[in-house]
Amino acid sequence: MNRIVQLATTLGLLTMSHLAIAADAVAATEKQATNWHAIIMFCIFVAMTMGITYWAASRTKSTSDFYTAGGGITGFQNGLAIAGDYMSAATLLGLTAMVYMQGYDGYIYMLCFFAGWPIILFLMAERLRNLGKFTFSDITAYRLDQGKVRTMAAISSLTVVCFYLIAQMVGAGQLIKLLFGLDYNVAIFAVGILMMVYVTFGGMVATTWVQIIKACMLLSGGTLVMLLAMYQFGFSFTNLLDQAMSVHKLGEKLMHPGSLLADPITAISLGLGLMFGTAGLPHILMRFFTVSDAKEARKSVLYASGFVAYFFNVIFLMGLAGILIVGQNPEYFEGGTIGGKLIGGGNMVAMHLAKAVGGNMLLGFLAAVAFATILAVVSGLALAGASAISHDIYARVIKKGQASEASEIRVSRIATICLGFVAIVLGIAFEKQNIAFMVGLAFGVAAAANFPVLILSMYWKGLTTRGALWGGYGGLVSAVLFVLFSKSVWVDVLGNAAPLFPYTQPALFAMPVAFLLAFIFSKSDSSVRAGKEIEAFEDQYVRAQTGFGAAGAAKH
Repeated sequence: MNRIVQLATTLGLLTMSHLAIAADAVAATEKQATNWHAIIMFCIFVAMTMGITYWAASRTKSTSDFYTAGGGITGFQNGLAIAGDYMSAATLLGLTAMVYMQGYDGYIYMLCFFAGWPIILFLMAERLRNLGKFTFSDITAYRLDQGKVRTMAAISSLTVVCFYLIAQMVGAGQLIKLLFGLDYNVAIFAVGILMMVYVTFGGMVATTWVQIIKACMLLSGGTLVMLLAMYQFGFSFTNLLDQAMSVHKLGEKLMHPGSLLADPITAISLGLGLMFGTAGLPHILMRFFTVSDAKEARKSVLYASGFVAYFFNVIFLMGLAGILIVGQNPEYFEGGTIGGKLIGGGNMVAMHLAKAVGGNMLLGFLAAVAFATILAVVSGLALAGASAISHDIYARVIKKGQASEASEIRVSRIATICLGFVAIVLGIAFEKQNIAFMVGLAFGVAAAANFPVLILSMYWKGLTTRGALWGGYGGLVSAVLFVLFSKSVWVDVLGNAAPLFPYTQPALFAMPVAFLLAFIFSKSDSSVRAGKEIEAFEDQYVRAQTGFGAAGAAKH
């Protein structure tokens, strides 16, 4: 029983990876018989998205098309795509399992995820669209030293992307081994190659529509399972809740908060990481350059927030329904018994619930959606990584802004293929590893290296190149070291007796380091260049507010 609780809790804590269900969640689960329903539905999805990629390839003529779909995506479409980036298979599987095991704490955890969206909506969306063109490095380097700041931003972006890719690829292999009955390495190669095809040929146009289709499938699949489950309780939430509390091992405490993270420091640090990490994720930030103007950027966040909030409530109801439909059915038990109380379901409770209420067909559909989710998120990550290499490092740093569009797109495609093979190799290499520390590191780097410099560059007149570099690299290195010295790596991976750093979440400690270093080294910078950078803030402020001079949508 302790192992089930550990697995489900781990699932919940790892959902920040957008597929961190991976190692701990399914490593102990044996490969299942081949699920032909899931494979057929997944093949239909792949055929559909390949058609979209072929169509998108004919529209991808310029760097603007490749990176941002020419800025021609509407706010509603982009909102769906952002939600698709955010609503992963881990959101469906991990958070459902968390509600199933922890009850109300699972819902509070979802709220931590959700808290990042108002920050993006009110503080960042409009300025991102007005100041940026292809990557968030365009904003951080707007009035600073282009070469140095872009290099720093690209390094931190690639760090986040690589650790996310590892989590995604390991998750893909483990999840498909469980749900489809396919070999781990086969799943790794399938995801890697399909991702390379989507991004290399279709760019952001194909990636966006893959995300939109996947989001619609996930929303409709989750809603159908929830409605079929609620039908068994007369669509009465009170009836469902009363019955769930009567059989769950927590009893009435099922709806009491506070049992998930006993340590308040870890809880605060995790919350900060989830909130501000979201606002520093390169593949999420990149989506704000795909719309035509700042108004559509704000709409994007508003629609995305609505879709994500709706889906979180669907998951909450699925988790509660699973307590009764799955938890009381021996067919789905994944562990032992304790006093006749809830023990069934484990980390695959969402899949078990789909089978219980809709049979193998609905299970196959949800399994196909889970795999499609991995493909979509990996594609977004690969595009963010490729843009950091081609746009920031190649075009702006190496070529000093003199690269032709054709050569930049060529470098993007080469970078995508390289990232794809790196992802495949890393996915195979890390098959047996605990990936919790990679997930924590990805969010820690996003919150500590990307977010502080990005928000300061938009709002603080006094930021200089020296301050940005010290803040960015300081946040990056401190986040890496805090995770390295924590129990997740120092003890669990490296085998040492005790951790050097007592907490597993770095954001509470690494973020202040980044802000403090940026402030100190900006204030102490009395160079002539620093004075010019401070003066240039006025021009940046006007463009951030009005959008005058911002890149417009391409006309197709």
